Amino acid sequence: MAPANRHSLHLDLPNAYTEEQPHIAALFLILFDVKAGYTIAWKRSIPKLDVTDSVEYKSLPSGLHNVEKDTVYFVHNDQYAGISSFINGKAAESERSALMLAVGALIPLSYGRLGKSWRHVDGLQSLANHLVQDPSNTDPLEDYWQEHQYHEDDEASRPSSREESPTAMREKRRRSKSSPSGQPRTRNRAVSSASALAPPGQTLSAHHPALSLSTFLDTFGPLLFPLYKAALLRKRILLVGQAPVEVACNFVYSISILSTLPSALHSLLPLSPLPTRLRPLFSVGVHDIPTLFTGSRTSQPNESLASGGQAYGWAACTTDDILGLKDDLYDTLVTLPPSYSTQAQRKAWPRIQGKQKAVYVKATQRDARRYRGLRRDLQHYRSASWKPPSSSPLRRYTDAEDTNNVTTPLLHPLRSLEQAATADGEAISLPSAEDEQTVLEPQSWSALAYNSFMWWASAGEKRTDLEEESEYDSSLLANLGHPSSSSAAGEGGHSPNMMRKGSEDGGADGGGGGVGYEMAVIGYFHRLTVLILGTLSEVVDAQDRDGDFSGSEDGSGGGLNGRQGGEEEEEEEEEVVEINGDDMTKMGLDVWSESDRAFVEELVDFYWGRKARVQGGRVECCGVRVL
Repeated sequence: MAPANRHSLHLDLPNAYTEEQPHIAALFLILFDVKAGYTIAWKRSIPKLDVTDSVEYKSLPSGLHNVEKDTVYFVHNDQYAGISSFINGKAAESERSALMLAVGALIPLSYGRLGKSWRHVDGLQSLANHLVQDPSNTDPLEDYWQEHQYHEDDEASRPSSREESPTAMREKRRRSKSSPSGQPRTRNRAVSSASALAPPGQTLSAHHPALSLSTFLDTFGPLLFPLYKAALLRKRILLVGQAPVEVACNFVYSISILSTLPSALHSLLPLSPLPTRLRPLFSVGVHDIPTLFTGSRTSQPNESLASGGQAYGWAACTTDDILGLKDDLYDTLVTLPPSYSTQAQRKAWPRIQGKQKAVYVKATQRDARRYRGLRRDLQHYRSASWKPPSSSPLRRYTDAEDTNNVTTPLLHPLRSLEQAATADGEAISLPSAEDEQTVLEPQSWSALAYNSFMWWASAGEKRTDLEEESEYDSSLLANLGHPSSSSAAGEGGHSPNMMRKGSEDGGADGGGGGVGYEMAVIGYFHRLTVLILGTLSEVVDAQDRDGDFSGSEDGSGGGLNGRQGGEEEEEEEEEVVEINGDDMTKMGLDVWSESDRAFVEELVDFYWGRKARVQGGRVECCGVRVL
């Protein structure tokens, strides 16, 4: 059994992906007619791909008539990523109506999570702008299809997504490099898809969904942590909002990528099939109801989805309010505020609800402190989409250059505790403490008594426990910018001191080391996932060693799958996993929060198939418990 605190918290840096546009399997033009409704005016597709099955409805979600233009992402038949560029123009004077059309494409999901379809946004928008002038002139569509058409030999000549994935490269390295004893080396950094977004020295393309992460943090505030926890539990998450749809689709992408399980955890979790990432469905509508019923943790997973690490749960967005009324379709409902709410005097927060709609999910006091610390630490990173002007000293910036004398801000637009950036680049103020309290759980009497006790014990001085907590959170961003030096803490576990040492050697506090803002956010959450599930794995393993308990006798392992079809008497024989307050602190959770304790119990039940008993906070004086 591996010793405690041996799981890595560091990110792998795979080879950079090129900005080559993926080939498309279908191209189509959708027109909306007031009499005929949605019509496919023009289409081309590869053999055996039917584009007449609902692509017209997916390309034009309800409510788009209220916006001038939009970009919509969706999934078609679980095999293709769909993208459409919508434009709302003026029709001929004789018709006295608007001309609404969308140019869309389908791209094989083998290219990635969204098929890298965002690389076609500019091309599709250009086609839509042309066709809104004359929808009958489809020559540009034919030219675009001939240039980007997908061929069967493309798959053979291009490395598969599995072969080029960070996980596959890590396995390849482990096979090719052995220790002197002949055993594979285990000192490898934890793999993260975050580094595939924009390796140091490169930028993200203009329409990459990850560029919305700053908007995602601004919109949800501390609520992003309850949402992240729901995604980690692989719940079905439905975002309901209004047009435009692109921002909500980007949020779906953010939820999925932030909750991905780093490969360092794969061997630690007995759940099989292991849902390594949350399945992103992007924009959905009434026609997708059969798909929304899939992914429930109470049903048998689809084999093809299970093989892709998406056995349970999904994240999707919709403009059809009626889907929010069908609580059997989802586990977590998120109601997004309208776009015009950004002009309101008070912060308009998203509303998160579970099955009990009367109760809104709120962030814990610990979540609020973590969020404020994250925003403070992210000031050291600039967006991967930012390109310095030609007159800037950063124009030729590389990781090897010294930036100590550079006065140009590292973030663009400016992101600080007092100022953030919307998707349009306009500066907005972060919510006030008063607004923030509306989405936080009230402080419990136990927590209030503990804080009062600590104030009395410290004679009113600055509390060291909060300082340690802040340093602990900041350590999740340490050493992201210099992968070559990450081995300094590669086997150091999740000790804050070790990760703080990495920061002093050139991590986040050193100006980001070329790591983009988006990659830093993703790396932060992937490391948080390693902390939470890695700590639970250590607790379960320690208890199994002490109690000689190894799960079910048939060797099927624990987790949700191990429980399905199992006998109830096997569950009764299982030992209860004891989680104490120190364990909760290591995981960065709130020891005084009932919701965090319930979250841990559900995690143990989902991934290990075990019941857990979580202790809350306690205060002892001279060995006697007083709280």
